[in-house]
Amino acid sequence: MHTDSDRETETAADIGGRLAAAAAADPALRARLEGAGVRCEDVTSPADLAAVPVQSKDERVAERAHVLTGAAPKRIFQSPGPIYEAQPAGEDPWRWGEALTSAGLRPGDVVLNCFGYHLSPAGAMFDEAIITAGGTVVPAGIGNQQLQVDAIRDLGARGYVGLPSYLKALIDLHLETGGTAEDFPVAYALVTAEPLPDSLRAELERCVPAVRMAYGSAEAGLIAYEDGTGPGMVTGTGIDVSVCDLGTGEPRDAGEGEVVVTLVRETAPLVRFGTGDLSAWVTDAGGAPVTTPDGRRRLAGVLGRTGQAVKVRGMFLHPAQIRSLLEAVAEVQALRFVIDRAEHRDTVVCEAVPAVRDTGEQGAGDDAVRSALAEHIRSRLRFRAEVRIVTELAGEELICDLRTWD
Repeated sequence: MHTDSDRETETAADIGGRLAAAAAADPALRARLEGAGVRCEDVTSPADLAAVPVQSKDERVAERAHVLTGAAPKRIFQSPGPIYEAQPAGEDPWRWGEALTSAGLRPGDVVLNCFGYHLSPAGAMFDEAIITAGGTVVPAGIGNQQLQVDAIRDLGARGYVGLPSYLKALIDLHLETGGTAEDFPVAYALVTAEPLPDSLRAELERCVPAVRMAYGSAEAGLIAYEDGTGPGMVTGTGIDVSVCDLGTGEPRDAGEGEVVVTLVRETAPLVRFGTGDLSAWVTDAGGAPVTTPDGRRRLAGVLGRTGQAVKVRGMFLHPAQIRSLLEAVAEVQALRFVIDRAEHRDTVVCEAVPAVRDTGEQGAGDDAVRSALAEHIRSRLRFRAEVRIVTELAGEELICDLRTWD
């Protein structure tokens, strides 16, 4: 546990009882605990769960596919796998409220929510947090940007949540249609799901005084956020966060490792869940951890990924999804996704080699192949891509990520 005693007590209060209830409702969790020799009655803090191996996202998908726990959830979400998750119980169950309040949200604020509402939990996560914190949500999602800019102006929206690149697109449109930096009403923005390089932050802050980066996941909700009082991102309350050695799974006090979280709750509990993100604790010149006044450590942000998946426009793209896509489109024999970045926005090109026809010819019906593949990408991967027909692909990689974050 990387916090002071007060916060440890808050996070671990009755953790054994909550863990027992969660294990009773979730056979997969019960099996993990039994396999590690951990008894719920012996657990008094997250540190007592160190014997449980780190669980990867792929392992979680495999054990939970088509399984729901919890009774009568408010919402059910689907992520690639498919894996179905029920919304956790309670107000602001993903705990984003503290990050929003820190960024500047006040009761009565109108906040534009530009996260997606289609199957994934992102839109609902922030809806719950904004409403619980006393704000009013404009459920904008990702759509007609002119209508969204109109809503910002007409309603005097003080807050924004969404991708930083999407905020830039809205600001650009505001300026292009006669607006100025001074009359853009958004006073604060909480951005996440993609990097925020200094160059992009500087552009956003020309119009939005407070731009704060946050870090979380669909499974865990809020993990850490910029609070404006120190470097990096402070860990959120109510969740145990560790940086663990990639080989052993042991927590590290210094150096890079995987972010591993524990969140004991009856619905969709997380015990030593490996996010797949690489990070490190912020340390001072002498190597000591930099902490907040209440003892919370600061993460250095997301420094990379441990696995093969990459994040594109806030959504994960995994080689397994590409292989599934290849199976679904019979007219294509090989695929590769090339990810790059232009004007602070991800660009996605899908290079496709058409299947050889019975006549031995290749390339006939390219327009039909492009159309079919583009539609499958949109519906299966939830983003759009430019499809380019090529005669061959060099190498066997399915994802080529050319982005830099200068």
